[in-house]
Amino acid sequence: MKDLARIVIIVIVLVLLVGLAYPLFTALVGRLDGKSADGQIIYLNGKPVGAKNIGQKFDSKGFFHGRPSAAGNGYDAMHSGASNLGPENPQLIRDAKARIAELLKENPGLKVKDIPVELVTGSASGLDPDISVESASLQVKRISGATGIPTSKLRELIRKHTSGRTLGIFGEPRVNVLELNLEIIRLPKEAGR
Repeated sequence: MKDLARIVIIVIVLVLLVGLAYPLFTALVGRLDGKSADGQIIYLNGKPVGAKNIGQKFDSKGFFHGRPSAAGNGYDAMHSGASNLGPENPQLIRDAKARIAELLKENPGLKVKDIPVELVTGSASGLDPDISVESASLQVKRISGATGIPTSKLRELIRKHTSGRTLGIFGEPRVNVLELNLEIIRLPKEAGR
């Protein structure tokens, strides 16, 4: 009987710690900055259009394109994760070649050697919201041609939305694709076009 009582007490303590205390603690920590735990939703004209920290697909020639996604049918948060294809896998090679061909078609004058690897390979999560400054910059000519926005203005937007390295040392400077594309949507109104 003593053993059974001890087992029941241990189970109750573990349920309270792991099932209640730990989730409440992590939710509290996630809310300390007031926005991270809620997905950092971005609004346009009062309507939610996406989350700052979750990538989404943009196909239009007039928008910046993010990293390719291997999550489900692309940017599917329910199937987030890497493709787990090794560097010699024929499917990975076919996907990379197809992405390179698409980039060359969309961006006339672009050379294969100038394409950043991140625009050819999917991210580990499949939901990366950011691209490098280099990846954003190579798309400027295409977007300018499709929208009529001067390249200088697009480069200014990239500079304005560039985030530095995390804690000053981790990663590379990056640009949030959704924020850039929302600026493009707002520009015609501001420019009177």
